[in-house]
Amino acid sequence: MNAEPVRTARLTLEPLAVHHAAEMAEVLGDPALHAFIGGSPETPRQLRDRYARLVTAPPPGRDESWLNWVIRLDDPDGGSDRLVGYVQATVTRDRAVVAWVVGTPWQGRGIAGEAAVALVAWLREHGTAVIVATIHPDHAASSAVARRAGLSPTDGRVDGEVVWRSG
Repeated sequence: MNAEPVRTARLTLEPLAVHHAAEMAEVLGDPALHAFIGGSPETPRQLRDRYARLVTAPPPGRDESWLNWVIRLDDPDGGSDRLVGYVQATVTRDRAVVAWVVGTPWQGRGIAGEAAVALVAWLREHGTAVIVATIHPDHAASSAVARRAGLSPTDGRVDGEVVWRSG
């Protein structure tokens, strides 16, 4: 399975490429963004190195696909569009584990929800029946995104995060 472009009313989910690193370093540069996702902002070079690993196939012996998209906000007036975040899915034979991140300046506009709905729909169209996300129990915005994408919280926990599931 390979990532393909996915379009919504205002977004394009564009398969991740190494050349996205410089712009994504700006998008992900707010330290506050990392409160729930962990880590700290990466430099363009660090992101370039990470993206180079992500766009290759998983190591031999791992029966999974790594699918990563950047979220491009389309400008309806024909001006420049820009990257505003990313969505990702690790897909195995029986399920996909998904995640989403939208840069701080673009939060609160429904972008993550729109992108997550498109991601889940794309995965379903490509035969994935079970979709899972893990979300920090205090992250109300991400929980709302999961609900919008058709996921429901379970009693399961992974590293203290709530397991959300559909399918």
